[in-house]
Amino acid sequence: MTGRTIVITSGKGGVGKTTATANIGTGLAMRGHKVVVVDTDIGLRNLDVIMGLENRIVYDLVNVIDGECKLSQAMIRDKHAYDLYLIPAAQTRDKNAIEPQQLRDLCAELEKEFAYVLIDCPAGIEQGFKNAIAAASEALIVTTPEVSAIRDADRVIGLLESTGLHRPKLIINRISPELVKRGDMMDQKDVENLLAVEIIGLVPADEHTVVAANRGVPVVHNTKSSAGAAFMRIAARVDGENIPLMDLEPKTGILSRIKEMVGIKGGAYSHA
Repeated sequence: MTGRTIVITSGKGGVGKTTATANIGTGLAMRGHKVVVVDTDIGLRNLDVIMGLENRIVYDLVNVIDGECKLSQAMIRDKHAYDLYLIPAAQTRDKNAIEPQQLRDLCAELEKEFAYVLIDCPAGIEQGFKNAIAAASEALIVTTPEVSAIRDADRVIGLLESTGLHRPKLIINRISPELVKRGDMMDQKDVENLLAVEIIGLVPADEHTVVAANRGVPVVHNTKSSAGAAFMRIAARVDGENIPLMDLEPKTGILSRIKEMVGIKGGAYSHA
């Protein structure tokens, strides 16, 4: 097997990059693939919390790099019945604890066993960012439709392309259809015009995402969540399925209100 190593990055912190990593990784595993997610945010790990695996950590990424444990010992299997694993970041070391080539070698080894290796990249453009992108052959950039996040995403796109990671794809997170409709938030076309990259997914603002993160259960497990449906759709597109982007137009008709009242979402995973 020769798997795909994909870095999930952002210029600005707090835009939902780690949440995206957890949910896309889970979504790919739910599609039947063997997946490993690697937290490279050394010193500030959070991917384990989002996935609800923080109490299972014995070894971490730096332990593997330093030869203090076998690779298999650092991999934590997801709590659900899927072929999904986490390699957590070290919490008591700094980002200089590993070098780009070491992470590149590690991911090359993981590609022999896993269909997808997803790297949760630290925010910013310093050493942790350089480590994470060195190991990847593809990149997904997470942004929110805010001016500061868009500007930082533009900077990251330039850096990715300068290192050979051409044609990165964009995830626009936390879109509010109501704000877009009022003209108070940028829409998909606005962001596309500013960044000139392909959009692979649109994720609506959804309170279920916050609840899921607090519970340590990725929101893709919640069939009533519009954000969960969006992440499943992104996983499908990463996996090569040709499906349209999510329709985020505000639903104001009487049928939509009735569906919301009785908890019907219209089959979130089929057409979200």
